[in-house]
Amino acid sequence: MKPMRIAIDGPSGAGKSTIAKEVAKILEFDYIDTGAMYRAVGYKMIQRHVMLEDAITLNQLLDETTIDFHKGRTLLDGEDVSDYIRTPAVSQMASDCSALPVVREKLVELQRELGKQKSVVMDGRDIGTNVFPDAEIKFFVTASAEERAKRRYLELLDKGETAEYQTVLSDMKMRDYNDSTRSLHPLKQAEDSILVDTTYMTIEEVIAKIMEEIERCQP
Repeated sequence: MKPMRIAIDGPSGAGKSTIAKEVAKILEFDYIDTGAMYRAVGYKMIQRHVMLEDAITLNQLLDETTIDFHKGRTLLDGEDVSDYIRTPAVSQMASDCSALPVVREKLVELQRELGKQKSVVMDGRDIGTNVFPDAEIKFFVTASAEERAKRRYLELLDKGETAEYQTVLSDMKMRDYNDSTRSLHPLKQAEDSILVDTTYMTIEEVIAKIMEEIERCQP
């Protein structure tokens, strides 16, 4: 059977990752964690002592890099690095290297290759518009900025962190603006994607809605 690609895009705090992971589990597809891919590159850069400004060495490192996912685990060059890519140092390097076009181009190439090899569920900002513009089914998952900020605020409190709702809301709106106005592959809804507004929906209701649409689109 030809691999099926499910693209889930949307703004920060819309619940894309939680939904994508659950849908992948139900369908027994691999969930492609694009954030973990940048973390894996950042981890490898730290391990190899490669600096951001060292373009030649960085290009060589990227040419020698493979990233895959299996049962929720992140495989870097065939090695399970899931337990090593969540440190603050790796997070910072992932953030820094993600701003480099050469890194983004390499990871999009890897993401497309994974979509050729097997059925996947992938979430992000430009999956349906850039990574898989020909995905078999696309969703744009969103919610009001106020609802997304409330979810993020409660999540921070649950983690024992100090947070102010208005600050979280302000940051959320700024993130939305930056994501939707950036010059390189901005956040926008693909014309052929299915809009799912989760403002007044539970996670269970969203997943049921998405699964219903997937089943309806199956040949």
